[in-house]
Amino acid sequence: MNLSDPILALGAGESGVGSALLAKSLGARAFVSDAGEGKGPGVAELQAAGIDYEVGGHRFDEWPEVSTVVKSPGIPESAAVIKECRERGWEVISDIEYAARAHRALGHANPVVAVTGANGKTTTTSMIDHMLRHEGWDVDCVGNIGTSWSRRLAERVSRNEGEAQATVIEVSSFQLDGTNTFRPDVAVLLNITPDHLDRYGYEMANYAASKWRITAFQTPADHLIYNADCEWTQRMLDQHGTSAQLLPLSAERNLDEVMRDGRGGGLDSNDNSQFILQHFNSFSMTIQKLAMQGKHNLFNSMAAGMTGRILDLRKEGIRESLQSFEGVEHRLEFVQEVNGITFINDSKATNVNSVWYALECATTPVIWIAGGIDKGNDYSTLVPLVRDKVKHMICLGKNNAPLHAAFDELVESSWDVGSAEEAVAKAYELGQPGETALLSPACASFDLFGSYEQRGRAFKAAVRRL
Repeated sequence: MNLSDPILALGAGESGVGSALLAKSLGARAFVSDAGEGKGPGVAELQAAGIDYEVGGHRFDEWPEVSTVVKSPGIPESAAVIKECRERGWEVISDIEYAARAHRALGHANPVVAVTGANGKTTTTSMIDHMLRHEGWDVDCVGNIGTSWSRRLAERVSRNEGEAQATVIEVSSFQLDGTNTFRPDVAVLLNITPDHLDRYGYEMANYAASKWRITAFQTPADHLIYNADCEWTQRMLDQHGTSAQLLPLSAERNLDEVMRDGRGGGLDSNDNSQFILQHFNSFSMTIQKLAMQGKHNLFNSMAAGMTGRILDLRKEGIRESLQSFEGVEHRLEFVQEVNGITFINDSKATNVNSVWYALECATTPVIWIAGGIDKGNDYSTLVPLVRDKVKHMICLGKNNAPLHAAFDELVESSWDVGSAEEAVAKAYELGQPGETALLSPACASFDLFGSYEQRGRAFKAAVRRL
């Protein structure tokens, strides 16, 4: 495609509107089609920008002739609208792919760092962004984390800002599905554990293949930072390989057990209170000095630190950044302590593995608030942790039967509630001083809330009203 060619954007959310704005900034026509009612802010933006759109359904016969379709990550490949586009011979790509093509065509040569994984990607993306800003870099932090890459590129073009010094992108599997040239200079693959299996035919191999696309188009000049302890990542590496330079990391094993070609990261064999990153030279840091504690955050910090070493940041700057990072909203976020009960907002934990990490970190008895839309969850891995750490379970969702079947026999009591306010009130009623009320749902939010952010903010507001 030429960037002056018209595009069709499916969905008037952040990705669709961002892509349309990018097309306009490049002098190309865009048309946006949204099956919803157009109640979000996107339609107003399109109107203000003079971009044509339709809402309330996809009216195929009224579409302009295009060759490229940029689809919202939320639209599955099996959707009728995608089938219609492909039958017309149109290329269907994600907003990440469209932005990547624009980035190259604009001659931007700044390093692109892409982060994916079932868990930890928002935290790690934010850590890398924080680290680069700490060192004075002009950074675009975009993607699944909030602002689309397309929108940010459009702003830079429209304002004649020039290019960023680095682009850091959080990339979901849904966004990677629509890529066929996207090539990050540094790819960070944190883990491949069950998530969104309803979207992938309940086949882990399909989901893993989607995640592996982050390195599919990398070259020997690029780097892949990956989890040396992740079974599915190792399987994909063995089966499909990559052209990128490999940088394995482990938060559980010593450095000399995981290095490849003299590079990697792991625990210090002489002092397990430290980790070492070996790239061109050695970088070490005391684990207790990290701002984010817990084994999963140790790995996230190592991945961010290794990215900093690849980009040749000062060692002391990396250490300072990892010590000063303040965390991400809705991810193991301390809300408040009320009469000795600690309330934690982990609304972003929309899969089983995220909850595993949250419970693994718990050091006090837990009142666990869970539930929402089950994405084909296998709860078996949580059984030992729930048995050992959870006193009471509060189910916040419309279909709580899977949670009750999995955990009722492991906890002292279980309850059903229909709102964040009810969940918080019940947790306060059940809790004792020294215990933790943990919102960590293991499920999507869309049965009762518009997003995990809305769920988390409703939870925090209810806690603050106690």
